[in-house]
Amino acid sequence: MSRPQNGLKNALCQGPYGNPSSDRRNFLQLGLAGFATLSLPGILKLRAQNQLYAGDATDTKREKTAVIMVWQPGGCSHIDSYDPKPLATSDYRGPFGTIPTKVPGLQFTELLPMQASIADKFTVLRSMHQSAGGHPAGSMQLLSGDPDTRDKPKPRFPDWMSVANYLRSQEGPRQNPLPAYVGINPPLEYNGPAYLGDGYSPFTVSGDPNQPTFSVPNIGLSDAGEVKRLDRRSNLRRNLDTLERTFDHQKELSALDEFETQAMTLLTNPRTKEAFDLSREDDRTRDRYGRNAWGQQLLLARRLVEAGVEVMTTSLNGPLCGRVHNWDDHAVNHHVFDAMQFRAAAYDRAVTALIEDIYERGLDKRVLVVVTGEFGRTPKINYAVSTGAGDASAPAGTSQPGRDHWPRAFSNIWAGGGIVPGRFIGATDKRGEDVVERICGPGDFLATIYHHLGIDSSTTMIRDFNGRPTPIVDHGKPIPELMG
Repeated sequence: MSRPQNGLKNALCQGPYGNPSSDRRNFLQLGLAGFATLSLPGILKLRAQNQLYAGDATDTKREKTAVIMVWQPGGCSHIDSYDPKPLATSDYRGPFGTIPTKVPGLQFTELLPMQASIADKFTVLRSMHQSAGGHPAGSMQLLSGDPDTRDKPKPRFPDWMSVANYLRSQEGPRQNPLPAYVGINPPLEYNGPAYLGDGYSPFTVSGDPNQPTFSVPNIGLSDAGEVKRLDRRSNLRRNLDTLERTFDHQKELSALDEFETQAMTLLTNPRTKEAFDLSREDDRTRDRYGRNAWGQQLLLARRLVEAGVEVMTTSLNGPLCGRVHNWDDHAVNHHVFDAMQFRAAAYDRAVTALIEDIYERGLDKRVLVVVTGEFGRTPKINYAVSTGAGDASAPAGTSQPGRDHWPRAFSNIWAGGGIVPGRFIGATDKRGEDVVERICGPGDFLATIYHHLGIDSSTTMIRDFNGRPTPIVDHGKPIPELMG
């Protein structure tokens, strides 16, 4: 079943017609060994075709805006963070007190004092709503606009990050040596490029950037001998392809050369290594973000967008979340209030530092920061027995409070992107169960991000697996209060 297409005809981008068997992320991380087998790389040929099929892509030059999406996998409790309900009964409101923010009339829970102190630098959207209760479907709804409420093993539509990467790639050869789309422990479990092909997945950085041993392999090679050997392998591949080039009527190999050159640049240009090198930041800045995985992930994200990365995603998961390594605070997983308190300090500090840094470094017009999860948590507290002891969880068999999935109402925050900060948009009812003012859905969320990236989501379509033109957003409009 395809998305509706009525009225969407002005910007048809010719997408790929198949899905490569291996992906660009792996290719870029193959290093020297990978170039030994470059003569028949299915993914690169498909990537070359993608460039050739884009005959209708715009040639308009525009400022290279960027987005950093900070993902809370599992869904953050809106009641215990940005939308507290101090007048609700005890079975809803939770144990945390409320504190004023820098914005009159806007209150957070006591868990977020640092963000409260800079609330005049961002806008809180308290009226997000979607209809899928599961993590896969909820993530797909918010990040790709898929209206299906069923959990699926893989996405049917490409997420906004892959779409933006694809559309930006149609504008011509990339001059910056860094990839356009980078994910630092990105949210890929339930999302991806779908029919665009894995060539538009992120260049993935995994691991803990706070660890002294952290490094991104095979970028910015400094050994002259290795660089020469790499160049010889690339030249050898081109020579072996001489005969095939005679029959290359579609100029696919020329496009392949272009993509190989980009990959070679990533491996050999010293600028790439510098961009990923957190040791170049002074100790005060690193301390400001927090000497932990989340703080250093967001600092690295800032470094990368400042260096020219255009789509940046990072997930706040792992041990800092608690026993199950995510924000999925069912009572069987976590004591929800212990979990929120356990992760609050690192989360509050890292997000605050990122937003302040965006403004202080003059990036607030070009770079949009979005912090969100796929949904909120149930306003009404429930109890169940823990399935295991650990951080933020009592021993197995112990009854503890939790909050379950809640797509009907949740909050996210937006900073930079040229928006007017220091506001809050929308409202939920007195218990936080439903949106009662300025409801916003996944289509609005996506259209707003695309608008910042200079993409008209009301007219842009991409061909799917079957060659059918499919809109990148088939419902929703940019949120006026968030349009820079």
